Amino acid sequence: MSRFRAISPVYFVALAAIFAHGARTEGVVAPSEAKQLRDEVRDMFYHAFDGYMQHAFPLDELRPLTCKGEDTLGGYALTLIDSLDTLALLGDRERFGAAVEWVGRNVSRHMQDKTVSVFETTIRVLGGLLSAHLIASDYATGMKIQSYDDQLLHLSVDLAQRMLPAFDTPTGIPFGSVNLLHGVDEDESKITSTAGGGTLTLEFGVLSRLTGNPVFEQVTKNAVRGIWARRSKLNLVGAHINVFTGEWTQKDAGIGTSIDSFYEYLLKAYLLFGDEEYLYIFQEAYKAAMKYLHHDPWYVEVNMNSGTTVWPLFNSLQAFWPGLQVLAGDIDPAIRTHHAFFSVWKRYGFTPEGFNLATSNIQNGQRSYPLRPELMESTYWLFKATRDPRYLDAGRDMVASLQYGARCPCGYCHIEDVESHKQDDHMESFFLAETVKYLWLLFDLAIGPDNIVENGPYKYIFSTEGHLLPATPEIALVNEHCSYFGAFCKGEGGQIYGTKGTLLGHQEANDTRSDSKWVLSGQHVNLKDSFATSGFIKGQCLGLTHGQKFGIAYSDEEDSAYEHESKIQAQGHSVIVIPSAATRQSVDSGENKLIDTKEPSESPITITNRTENKVDNVSEQNSTDS
Repeated sequence: MSRFRAISPVYFVALAAIFAHGARTEGVVAPSEAKQLRDEVRDMFYHAFDGYMQHAFPLDELRPLTCKGEDTLGGYALTLIDSLDTLALLGDRERFGAAVEWVGRNVSRHMQDKTVSVFETTIRVLGGLLSAHLIASDYATGMKIQSYDDQLLHLSVDLAQRMLPAFDTPTGIPFGSVNLLHGVDEDESKITSTAGGGTLTLEFGVLSRLTGNPVFEQVTKNAVRGIWARRSKLNLVGAHINVFTGEWTQKDAGIGTSIDSFYEYLLKAYLLFGDEEYLYIFQEAYKAAMKYLHHDPWYVEVNMNSGTTVWPLFNSLQAFWPGLQVLAGDIDPAIRTHHAFFSVWKRYGFTPEGFNLATSNIQNGQRSYPLRPELMESTYWLFKATRDPRYLDAGRDMVASLQYGARCPCGYCHIEDVESHKQDDHMESFFLAETVKYLWLLFDLAIGPDNIVENGPYKYIFSTEGHLLPATPEIALVNEHCSYFGAFCKGEGGQIYGTKGTLLGHQEANDTRSDSKWVLSGQHVNLKDSFATSGFIKGQCLGLTHGQKFGIAYSDEEDSAYEHESKIQAQGHSVIVIPSAATRQSVDSGENKLIDTKEPSESPITITNRTENKVDNVSEQNSTDS
């Protein structure tokens, strides 16, 4: 059992200030050096990509120490699919064309009797296929393949259809896994992560808009609504939920493990599709996160019902947040938080999976760095927004760490321990899809960008896997739907309308379970009772007020249960004291010597009597990788 010492009133800001002393880089990156760094990152990509193609392909991923391959997701050349748009971004027409041709010809036969993660398959495989399709089919990208005939789009439709059974739940929130041949296994867990259920909207939404089939977009939007409808009174969501009962099984709210990309896709779905419902939910969720999770410049985990801090932990998945804040236009806190997060990188040469803010040490059991891209992603976005050379300095430091600590014979290795820099024989596909991609974009931007993202005809949204999704007129066309669960729209005269404005009789309007069918490429898919409970989006509702359109009510727990939970929290675990503003103002000035007076000081948090260590198993919790 461990006992945390109390955190002083200025601890969070002071911690960042102390780390900042060691986070200063050596000199400013000149344009000539930026070009060298861009070329070095390009070489890093090809060292890893060639290692995969020579020693692992067509298996999913490379074991870079032993120069072997392994199937980790579904056995359909995962790393190649995840790398397609990076090849295009680098302007490698020959390899991009060859890779697209191979995938289009061979991958379909691998989509057989395999149980896969809905989340990982969506963001890595479906996202990779769609991004490559959009590049290969469009002259405007400069990478159009003349012989290409929409093979990747057909693959995308096939794959997405095979995952649709996962959404057949009473809440509309999908199962975490699905068998690509038989659907959901009978013994499949009913528990999924918030990120796993709420980070599917971009890929499925793009597919709907490319095919004209609304089902894909609708089921994923309904999943987001299913999660948001079960938010707490504080507008916070937990980490894990039962997809049948809607009960939260882990009530820790945060911006990292198991929740992170739920926030990300709320904003990005609005930016890509123009759907204001996503913006409204994001605004409410973001405001709550900044109120209850933010302890400037860090973020903590709190109980979703009470706002009580339960874990003062920086985990590496949080590092995407400053980049998201840039997209949201909230630059100042993004700068401070990135500075704090990068200071952890500087301390160890990498970011550990978990860093305990109370002990100022690596969290027990979370010493590894699996080549995650989130800090690189935020560095790129902050440089793009500010052009501050400190972010080039940070990028240079990241390149050096990867080159000297993670490079191995056939690629780049996971770091098993960020203190000893011991290497582990794994290289996840997102290293090529994201980590080197964001570093390359950073330095290319510094010397005058020469890529389709900066110079192309479209604005691009990056998926959580770093895949390029262009806001073409076809994709960005706004499709606004009725926001009620299983609802039908009432006309001015009281008539009730179903999909596409069809007038329904009284019995039909009140029986949302009657003969519900959607057509999928000529196939009739019966929607079971669970879909009627969760409710497909039934079409447009005209004349609704803003609150009617977007004000989905949260599901409260009963007050007695809430009070009981608070007592257990106080008696059995940590006791958290967050003083009022008046108390904060009375803090002795001598304790503020490390604080820049231009930045706000933070509320003190005292933690006592913690009775257990917390070890997050990222893979078991369906956490996001970006």
